[in-house]
Amino acid sequence: MAVEVRVPGLGDSVTEATVGKWFKAEGDAVEMDEAILELETDKVTMEVNAPAAGRLGALQAQEGDTVGVGDLLTSIEEGAAGKAPEKKDGKKDEKKAEKPAEKPAEKKAEAPKESQSAAPAPSGSSGQALPAAAKLAAEKGVDTGQVAGSGKGGRVTKGDVMAFLEGGGSAQGGSSQPAPKPAPSGPRPEAEREERVRMTKLRRVIAGRLKEAQNTAAMLTTFNEVDMTNLLAARKAYQDRFEKKHGVRLGFMSFFVKACIAGLRELPSVNAEIEGDEIVYKNYYHMGVAVSTQQGLVVPVLRDADRLGFADIERAIGDFGVRARDGKLKLEELQGGTFTISNGGVFGSLMSTPILNPPQSGVLGMHKIQERPMVVNGEIKVRPMMYLALSYDHRIIDGREAVTFLVRVKECVENPERILFDV
Repeated sequence: MAVEVRVPGLGDSVTEATVGKWFKAEGDAVEMDEAILELETDKVTMEVNAPAAGRLGALQAQEGDTVGVGDLLTSIEEGAAGKAPEKKDGKKDEKKAEKPAEKPAEKKAEAPKESQSAAPAPSGSSGQALPAAAKLAAEKGVDTGQVAGSGKGGRVTKGDVMAFLEGGGSAQGGSSQPAPKPAPSGPRPEAEREERVRMTKLRRVIAGRLKEAQNTAAMLTTFNEVDMTNLLAARKAYQDRFEKKHGVRLGFMSFFVKACIAGLRELPSVNAEIEGDEIVYKNYYHMGVAVSTQQGLVVPVLRDADRLGFADIERAIGDFGVRARDGKLKLEELQGGTFTISNGGVFGSLMSTPILNPPQSGVLGMHKIQERPMVVNGEIKVRPMMYLALSYDHRIIDGREAVTFLVRVKECVENPERILFDV
């Protein structure tokens, strides 16, 4: 009995993935729960495990192909012994080698006759479509034979069909030309001193999602600054005892997570999202914490962060950072965030405007702590200051609410005891 292996659910707002690497080849024996391939999304790299033991069937998608949720990847023949394809077809291959190569030439000669009555497929297209592309093409009435394929072997991907539609192609019989690619910028005077590297699929998807956030939301950013004097003093006073008791260092992120929760409770629209023509207010606080990796930015989520203590938050964030850089985050850990905190200060950023993480309506940007002269009670004093930035969706968050939220965060950080007493 054959067991199908399909693309699993990929998380919030993620419908596609790229086949990164096959660990097994057609005909190989696999054990149950053994990793057989790797999928890449804009959020995480995940392994797909074998749902049963047996022999791997034909691979329906190749490395670099784009696949959608539910698409067939391969199948497993339960109980069958694994055999390498070359051993299976060894005798046939020997026979083929003995025969003169006449048939390919004959086929080439016949090809023009066969194609006289059919419209030629665009350059770079094999006419074959991946499952996700075939499904979309059927829904839109598009002839995949008229779409230029960018997948392996010229196969048509879902993105190719979308580009075809955006370029003016539509139902069968409509425009048959794919969207034109931007013309080259011309000769580059320093070309011999430059290096060109094609963007990875993962990076292209990240770029697309960030641009989508700008195009969809009415995004604005408001700024404030926070005096870190009291927080630094509290951290210094309790750092050693905190680490000795809990086994984790006391950082700044736990204070900012708690401060943001205090602000979200007072201003629920900052913790809400738009769905259709409705506003969804969330009575829970799943805080996303942006983590930078070599592959790109990922945002693991602290679920029910309002129920966590300082040590729990610091421990979870530290664990997220390590596993994000090792590519070992679980997909469910990247889903369902209601608000995001991004700390550009660890890289030396003094001020920035963070981009929303859809469908969330707010993101807080932390920055570098820098000593500056400040007027305190009529006197000029040197204080450790940090700029804060809140980017928000102006469709559901008014300026008054955005500014008030940022002021609440500032007040809680400048006076950490407010977090303790919830005032």
